[in-house]
Amino acid sequence: MEIDVRHIAKLAKLEIPEDQIPKMEQELSSIVSMVEKLPELVSKESLLDRENTMELRPDVVRPSFARDEMLKNAPDTAAGCLMVPKVVE
Repeated sequence: MEIDVRHIAKLAKLEIPEDQIPKMEQELSSIVSMVEKLPELVSKESLLDRENTMELRPDVVRPSFARDEMLKNAPDTAAGCLMVPKVVE
């Protein structure tokens, strides 16, 4: 498989020195070939590790701190929100 490292670097806005291009091509090719060898998961039963299915836990609503109590230590607030300095023009 031919991988165009220069094109990928351009899309990712990366600068890769010319002497590193062949090494990057080789490394990316090995990553792609490794991924191609992975077995396809058809269903939940085909997971590789049946003991660890990585299921998400359900969301549970729990009592929390009151907003006023949380904001009392903030340096600047307005309308129940934290105020932070502008960082983008």
